[in-house]
Amino acid sequence: MEREHIVKWAGGLGFVGSSGSGHSIVMDSDKQLGMSPMEMLLLATACCAAVDLVMILKKGRQQVVDAHVEIGGQRREEMPRYYEAVDMHFVVKGRGVEPARVERAIDLAMEKYCSASAQLKALAAFTTSYEIIEADLPE
Repeated sequence: MEREHIVKWAGGLGFVGSSGSGHSIVMDSDKQLGMSPMEMLLLATACCAAVDLVMILKKGRQQVVDAHVEIGGQRREEMPRYYEAVDMHFVVKGRGVEPARVERAIDLAMEKYCSASAQLKALAAFTTSYEIIEADLPE
């Protein structure tokens, strides 16, 4: 296994993480320099699922012009304070987007494709919901 990522101490409780792809991000457990690692875990999960959602909907020829995922989590009181519950709300904006297609895309993302949610599901119960916003697009 190649170690292609590194996390370097930046003082206090701040760290700079660098990926093998050359990108960096600041993390901070005190949330003064950047997001906490646990916040990043939720955001990574939301992004992973959102990527899958958009790809599946586009492949299904749905006219999606925007999408986002709102995510929240509840952590245990005891150490380690991992997430026990995660709630995700998917918002899709487009023209004539079919609810059945959105439901199927979310199911596929969460059950088959999203590696981040699969990892979190080992310890957390997930709930999902969605809404579709009709976009005003020129004919």
